Amino acid sequence: MQAELEKLLILQDRDQKIRQIGIEIRTLPQQRKNLEAQLAATAASLESLKQRARQLEVERKKLELDVGTRQSSISRLKTQQYETRKNDEFQAMGHEIERYEKEIVQLEDQELELMEQADKLRAEIATAEKTAAAGRDSVSRQLADLDEKTKTLQTQLEELKNERVQLSQNIDEEVRERYERLFASKGDAAVVAVEHGVCTGCHMKVTTATAVHAKSGNEIVSCEQCGRILYVAESPATRKDRPRLAGARSYKAKFYTLKRNSMTSPSFTT
Repeated sequence: MQAELEKLLILQDRDQKIRQIGIEIRTLPQQRKNLEAQLAATAASLESLKQRARQLEVERKKLELDVGTRQSSISRLKTQQYETRKNDEFQAMGHEIERYEKEIVQLEDQELELMEQADKLRAEIATAEKTAAAGRDSVSRQLADLDEKTKTLQTQLEELKNERVQLSQNIDEEVRERYERLFASKGDAAVVAVEHGVCTGCHMKVTTATAVHAKSGNEIVSCEQCGRILYVAESPATRKDRPRLAGARSYKAKFYTLKRNSMTSPSFTT
């Protein structure tokens, strides 16, 4: 049964890797969407600046048109002044001309302010275009990396699944089905170690009898609390001392064999 436990641990390792790779693969589409959204946001920001620049130009041209209209009115009024012979009409036209001239000054001030805003905006657009270009290059590289990562993960997943099929065929069917139910329900591990009398799956203490049975490795033992399959891992000291202890037993066997042989050997008399 110890051999079955070792097979289960190997199978569990592959299942955990398959699950982890599956999780990674499922996150890749969202990563792609995030990159594409980042690219779209950069493009939208740049377009917003360009739209503002176009709006400023429209406003500036409107002011320019308003200035031209008033200048035409001033020219018309000045012509009429020369033609009129009435003093009050001449003065009224003069007041109209002054009003238009003041409006022109205000309009030209507004136009100048818009031109200054447009200059600043052009500089911002130039910077934003460089940033957008760098962002496009970066996102393109990251998308290419994602494509490559997707292919690599898919290949690894297929290899692990094929390996799992081979491994599962060498495990007792009843034991394998029990393990698979546990792995599906627990979500992390179905086969766990007992350390200091505690199940490392649920971190609850197991009975002494359960710990002893798990240590013997002669049967499949489950935790009374969580149902996970238990095993007792060899300590490093135990693994280190095994060759030495085996050598000691071999030495003792040879010693007692030689002693028995000496005791049964025929004696010689002089």
